Parts: sequence; C-alpha cells; structure tokens
Amino acid sequence: MFRRRVPRHGADVTVADSRARPGHGPTESHAGSQEPHSAAAVAPAGSERAGRDPGGPPPPGLDVSTAHPARVWNYWLGGRDYFAADRAMGERMSQEFPHLAQTARAERAFLVRAVRFLAGPARIRQFLDIGAGLPAGGNTHEIAQRIAPDTGIVYADNDPAVLTHARALLQNPMLASTPEGVVSYVDADLRDVTAVLASSERTLDLAKPVALIMLGVLGHIDDHGAARSITSQLMDALPAGSYLAIADGVAGSGPIDDAQQRYNNSVPVPYHLRRPDQLASFFDGLDLIEPGVVPCPQWKPDTLTAASSGNGVAPDEAAVYCGVARKP
Repeated sequence: MFRRRVPRHGADVTVADSRARPGHGPTESHAGSQEPHSAAAVAPAGSERAGRDPGGPPPPGLDVSTAHPARVWNYWLGGRDYFAADRAMGERMSQEFPHLAQTARAERAFLVRAVRFLAGPARIRQFLDIGAGLPAGGNTHEIAQRIAPDTGIVYADNDPAVLTHARALLQNPMLASTPEGVVSYVDADLRDVTAVLASSERTLDLAKPVALIMLGVLGHIDDHGAARSITSQLMDALPAGSYLAIADGVAGSGPIDDAQQRYNNSVPVPYHLRRPDQLASFFDGLDLIEPGVVPCPQWKPDTLTAASSGNGVAPDEAAVYCGVARKP
C-alpha cells in the first residue's frame, strides 16, 4: 500500500473549514469530471490523463520536485493534484506493483457506493474520514452533500503535504462545502484517538451518529491487536446508530503478497496486509451490512461496477476487501 505515510504525532489543528460554494448544480470533482460511479469511472495510470501536464501551480511553500505518496495516489485516481515527479513515480510503481493502483481504484469505487448508502438509506449526516489523502473524483463530502446538503464532514490526516494541499483545495468552488453543510481537514494522528476525537468535535456533534471511514490506513499499524484497539476506541466514542466503513488490501494471494513484500522491502514505511478474516474482526460487536466483508467490487455493486467485473473475477478483487457495519 502506498497511499499513506507512517502516522506521526502532530498538533491538533483544524486546517480548513470551507462553507461557501456558489451554485448547486452537479458537483464536479477536482479532476474536472462528475462523481465516479465505479472503479471503471476512475481514470487509471496510463490513460489519456497520463499524457497531460498536471494542472495548476503547487500551493506556496510546497516542494514538488520529488514524488509524494498522496499525490501518486491522486494520480492513480485520475485527479489533478499531482506533478511531474508524482506522475513518473506512479508510472514506475504501476509497472512494478500493479496491485497498488488497482487497490487505489477499488477503494475509491467502494467509497462512492458506501457513502451513497450511508447518506441515503442509512440517513447519516456526519462523516469522519481518517487518512483521507488528497481529494480526487468522488470525495466523501461531494457524494454525501449531493444527497443531503446539510451534511458535516471531517477529513483527518497527519501528513504535512496533504494538509498544505487541503488549505488550497477546499477554497476551490468545485470542492468547497455546500452552504448548508461544513467540511474541515484536521491534523490528527490515527494512533492518538483522543486527538482525533477532540479535533473532530469542532465540526461534528459526537453525541449523534457518525460514519467512521478508514480506507487504506489500518495497515500502517503493524500490530493487529493495536489496530483493533484503535478502531474499537473510536467506535466506542460514537453513539448507537453510528457506522464503520473499512477497505484495505488483504493477504492471501501469492503474487500480490510477493509484490507487497518487495514493495515493503524497498520503502522506509512498509504497509502490512491482513487476511480477510482479520479484516472482518474489526467489525466485531457491530451489525454488518449485507453482503458483509467481501472484495470491494462485490459490495453493493452498481451497474458500472458489475459491468467492469465481467463474468470472471475482477483483477483487484483479491487485492482489497471492504465492509460496512452499524453500531447497535
């Protein structure tokens, strides 16, 4: 996994609170396209996007001469917030470790469908998205606020480069919150549950149900027991009726496991894959939503997701699993 760096202990600082957005037409992503509906709708590396120059100058004070994991992830998702070094790294990584780009797109497609469910049938009006990275097509707040404009969303990350980008990106009218809702980015470390919750309380009412979203982040906690404890502490702080949504790469496929190990041996911050049953254990004590913990393309697939899978097994099915559960 390449999306996140190792969490660091950072200050509890709200970075951006974006409340002004002109108009109320169809929301466009920062990539310039409407909200994607499936992995097939997210432009992969090597597509026509790969031949373009990245859009816009970098935020002031940001060094873009070397690749950054969050911007490479953004490139894989067809976003705009990457630069030449990120694109070059994304191409190299896609060739050597193709499961990483597959995982990025599978997680994002699941996010779109999960948030539609949470903001729609589940009627959740508050979201806490931990390890959010950089915006790309189909952000949590875009999807949720299209369904319920008064929704509040907190994105939590502890990467200084991500937070610098966030200051600029949430001022973009295409990404800003609806006037009725609120969107904020906070600087908080996943391992510091107290700081995550305290930062979130500036935007969210934690006495009311919240959807906790953790995509591609738990593998940064190498100890499975510690990762379960963090997840449990966060859910324990949320009231009944809250939801937990997780997607992550899983172990169990020989070629993917081998590629992940080669990747981990080549970087200072490894990412630890878990077995599907270990991923399912994060939902212990919660009520799993059908179809349970499954490969991402199998979680409430829409027409485009089903079409992209064809009659066989989608190439990213073995790489990334997901689930959504409700706190009783």
